[in-house]
Amino acid sequence: MSTSRTSRSTRPAAPPDSRDAAPPAAAAARLSPMLQLTLVRFREFYREPEAVFWTFVFPLLLATGLGIAFRSRPAEVSHIAVLAGAPAADSIASALGRDSSLAVEQLDDTAAATALRIGRIALLVVPGAGATAEYRYDAARPEARTARLVVDRALQRAAGQVDPVTVREALVSERGSRYIDFVLPGLLAMNLMGGGIWGLGFGIVDARRKKLLKRFIATPMSRAQYLLSYLVMRLAMMVVEVLVVVAFGVLVFGVPMRGSLGAFAIVCVVDTLMFGAIGLLIASRARTLEGASGLMNFVMLPMWVASGVFFAATNFPAAVQPVVQALPLTAVVDAMRASMLQGSGLAALSGELGIMAAWLVLSFVLALRLFRWR
Repeated sequence: MSTSRTSRSTRPAAPPDSRDAAPPAAAAARLSPMLQLTLVRFREFYREPEAVFWTFVFPLLLATGLGIAFRSRPAEVSHIAVLAGAPAADSIASALGRDSSLAVEQLDDTAAATALRIGRIALLVVPGAGATAEYRYDAARPEARTARLVVDRALQRAAGQVDPVTVREALVSERGSRYIDFVLPGLLAMNLMGGGIWGLGFGIVDARRKKLLKRFIATPMSRAQYLLSYLVMRLAMMVVEVLVVVAFGVLVFGVPMRGSLGAFAIVCVVDTLMFGAIGLLIASRARTLEGASGLMNFVMLPMWVASGVFFAATNFPAAVQPVVQALPLTAVVDAMRASMLQGSGLAALSGELGIMAAWLVLSFVLALRLFRWR
């Protein structure tokens, strides 16, 4: 009996369980699945050259093209013609030629009709009997209406008309009034929307299509942690995207940044979370990339057109303005323009931030309820 007790007491202790002896890094990894998932999202992104191009390079190329196309230029010259052969054609052409904003030529009846029809000239002046003239132009063309005003002013002054009011001109060129100043915040908002909806939605749907999502069911990871990992990754990517686009606009085109950087940063954060939540909602049930692509285009296309990215959203009729103003992208574009160009603070942006916060909460709550692993 004593021998058996001794043998049991001298038996070497069993090695510790490998799970108990895990290194601190492994233990931390088990405790932070969201961190590991977030790192996976980054690896998936930078291993795709196409994603890097569309996220960082394409917005800069688009901003460059629009900035060059709509750069500040001298006053445009209106191309007009005087119908040749009339007795007063030479004197009228000479009077109009003294105006530097007009490029004048004399054309016969056939050539003038052709030039007017194809838009090579904005207006045709037909001298009449005595001190009369006829203007032929297309009133639907803005340049034609402008040419009509300039031509009439030049002819009236050549005939001795004196302006009853003496005026002076003070030409002003202010940063913030150019088209590149108007469009850059819109391009930035559109880029963040694409990254949030396309970037997050396609990643989830592709994992579901490859049967990867259902494997996560057996892990100690919750649905909220999985979805939040995408939002955390988008926040980190947002910082880089915003810095690249805004720095490019400020340094290359001199786009102003008049507002508080803190207010602008809050707009960008809420914007990123909102579009990320919308992307998660779209991808919560979609099983194929084609189905997800259709849903994303259905959501994004109206905002590309109506939210004022390339032209003011106020151009739409008053009857649809409540819908236009409630769109997520409209709120983001308006907030970014107000912050960058007008210097608006958080109090002035409260309406737009409220709309974004409402879309964020609603989309994320619905995504949590509707999300399926399979």
